[in-house]
Amino acid sequence: MKIEVTAFPRAQQGSGASRRLRVAGRVPGIVYGAGKDAQNVELDHQLLLRQLKLEAFHASILDLTLNGEKLRVLLRDYQMHPWRRQVLHVDFQRVDKSRKIHMRVPLHFLNAEICPGVKAEGGVVQHARNEIDIQCLPDDLPQYIEVDLKDMRLNDTLHVMELAMPKGVEPTPKLRHENPAVVSVHVPKEIVIEEEVAAPVTEIIGEVPAEGEEGAEAAAEGEKKEAAAPEKKEPAAAEKKDTGKKGKE
Repeated sequence: MKIEVTAFPRAQQGSGASRRLRVAGRVPGIVYGAGKDAQNVELDHQLLLRQLKLEAFHASILDLTLNGEKLRVLLRDYQMHPWRRQVLHVDFQRVDKSRKIHMRVPLHFLNAEICPGVKAEGGVVQHARNEIDIQCLPDDLPQYIEVDLKDMRLNDTLHVMELAMPKGVEPTPKLRHENPAVVSVHVPKEIVIEEEVAAPVTEIIGEVPAEGEEGAEAAAEGEKKEAAAPEKKEPAAAEKKDTGKKGKE
């Protein structure tokens, strides 16, 4: 699948010129690499926005037309507006067909629904990564790499070095060294929801006093307290006064 991109030379530079381009429906960009000087370009915004939605646009050799010359380039970077659907800038790298390139390509997973771990053993396919970094010559660059899951059983894990790579394509040295997991089949974990248990309540059961009995019970309780209280003695001064009177008589 060939994807063609049309770019035009961009004479003016700077943030002010870039803003004016965006207002006019253009996207500022740059083309660099292959031992040549970098060149500032501009592209049609709407067309570029549609192309960015294509998976192949991000992992293919693109045919870029500039000043009537056809260049083979890779999309290396692009910036989007924080909240608007607007491309702010785009970077393309020229390709030298004699030199290997590093590229990140998507993984396409096949036969997940018929693998024994899913169909017979109740497992679920879990993706550890959906793309992979590779290196190859430009003419060998694949748009994607297929990952066939038809033989995977429950608790199987497929690593990078077990993937079937197209001819001339290999993982980057870092991935070859680390050999990370790509996909696995496991039984899904059950989500346990703990129910809140209310604190136990001790209920004291007793007779409920009948209407009018509450006052009687309170009065009886008051009488008991008065009977239990010690008798009050008269003041000592009063006793002395009585003794004095008896002496005079």
